[in-house]
Amino acid sequence: MKKIRNTKKSLLLVALIFGSILTGIQLESQLLSADTSEALKKIEDVFVLINRRYVEKVDANKVAQDAISGMLEKLDPHSLYFDVSQMQAENEQFDAAFEGIGISFELLTGPEGQDTLAVLNVLPGGPSEEVGLLSGDRIVTVDGRSTIGYSQDDVRKNLKGPRGSAVKIGVDRPGLNEILIFDIIRDKIPIYTLDATYMLENGTGYIRVNRFARTTYQEFLSSLRTLKARGMERLVLDLRGNRGGYMEMAVRMSDEFLKKGQLIVSQKGETPDNQESFYATDSGLWEDGPVMVLVDGGSASASEIVAGALQDHDRGLIVGRRTFGKGLVQKQYLLRDGSALRLTVARYYTPSGRLIQTEYEGGDRTDYYSDKAQRRKEDGTLSAAELLEGIADSLIFRTTAGRVVIAGGGVIPDYIVAPDSLSPLMQAVLSRGLETQFIRTWVDLYGASLKKTWGEAQEGFVATYRVSDDMVEAFLSFASERGVVVGTRGEESDGQAQFSDEDLGADLVQLHALLKGRLATRLYDRSAWYPIWSEVDHLLTESQMLWNPAEDLALRYAEAK
Repeated sequence: MKKIRNTKKSLLLVALIFGSILTGIQLESQLLSADTSEALKKIEDVFVLINRRYVEKVDANKVAQDAISGMLEKLDPHSLYFDVSQMQAENEQFDAAFEGIGISFELLTGPEGQDTLAVLNVLPGGPSEEVGLLSGDRIVTVDGRSTIGYSQDDVRKNLKGPRGSAVKIGVDRPGLNEILIFDIIRDKIPIYTLDATYMLENGTGYIRVNRFARTTYQEFLSSLRTLKARGMERLVLDLRGNRGGYMEMAVRMSDEFLKKGQLIVSQKGETPDNQESFYATDSGLWEDGPVMVLVDGGSASASEIVAGALQDHDRGLIVGRRTFGKGLVQKQYLLRDGSALRLTVARYYTPSGRLIQTEYEGGDRTDYYSDKAQRRKEDGTLSAAELLEGIADSLIFRTTAGRVVIAGGGVIPDYIVAPDSLSPLMQAVLSRGLETQFIRTWVDLYGASLKKTWGEAQEGFVATYRVSDDMVEAFLSFASERGVVVGTRGEESDGQAQFSDEDLGADLVQLHALLKGRLATRLYDRSAWYPIWSEVDHLLTESQMLWNPAEDLALRYAEAK
């Protein structure tokens, strides 16, 4: 593993820093100015008065949390407070692991409208797989107590638990008349941050990263090596919807593409320890091959560090939609009760000097995210050239090779791909979740047979399984019973969405991919979805026509050594 050379040895994080940070913040009087000390004393006085003198009894902890939230509201949209339960969920996501029985689950509407707990997927290598749990199993009891009416919190409280602890679950398996009992020993369950690694056509490798957590760099290296061993000649790095995470992981990933000594990202804050620059080190695994980075409005923070670094050094072609625009760096401080403060301490800049943070006023998150949603909607009709029109000179920067890039509003791709509009029929299906409901019943009926036929041969299933006409007809009948009628498959009534067979014909390829992808996800896991959906993924298919400019960039980059 390569070591990252920077102006200081420590590596800061964009979204989170866990581990040995402050356990409670000690504010010593000599570190504060006189004005700051007086302001702090005023806050303490008000807090004590409220708790001792207010007309009604108050919850001191809630008053403190509200006070913290009030202070943060005046700062920026990314400085946040997390209570203890929120921190536990955050830790799991960014530590890329949790301790439990090893399933992904869903809550289905059960008797009298109460939720029933069902297994969506059994996570590979976990304790549930070891004892024989299957996708589609309904968990009806936990340690002898009914799960009917369980909430998300109930699942976390009762199925998650310390490694080595035991839990007994009762399972209602479709097709069987008896309740199965499983004794499961909880274990540490990894959460993978790479959704998919596979080969597209013509020597093109594909890697999709869903976030930047502790394990992301090692997962990425493993995927690169796998694809290179399969003959990869060019790479698609898909960062769409990736909201970010550890800066360190983004820096290390970028380093695999860039020459030694090239600046990856820099950050500037008010204090010396928040003045940092990060540079590429020795040879990376993909310094010469063509690379294309897919981004959209959900690509933020660490994703934008990677996209910005490769764009500014003319190393890779950025394709898709304008990114989110988060150029602020947070440190996370653990408070004494297990809650945490995530505080913005610096701004980060791409190698050309761009600050890609969008404008904001204080910490009003509602307006902030509403403005971004409106901008994404407006961007859908504009080309890259149109987005650059009217930009102030102060926001114009240039890449290493002299290409124009802009600051102040995310990373604008080199090639913008307009969003694909779903047909009314597909909107009706997806908005009601009909394909997911149908595949759940299909797996209940035929899951055992499918598993017997395909077993663990995920790649074989993806490559050769075909959705049958019978399956499509069964789905259309299922949909008609739930208000989405195609042709003459159901009787017209108020509130229905009615479509013709011609509408179906135009959407048949997408419907096949949708049903097959949902089925593969239940039989295996989410990684099976992407190679199936890639056939109808508008942005991905459009990007594959842009390899000439991507290869030209790679060639010029190599020649500049």
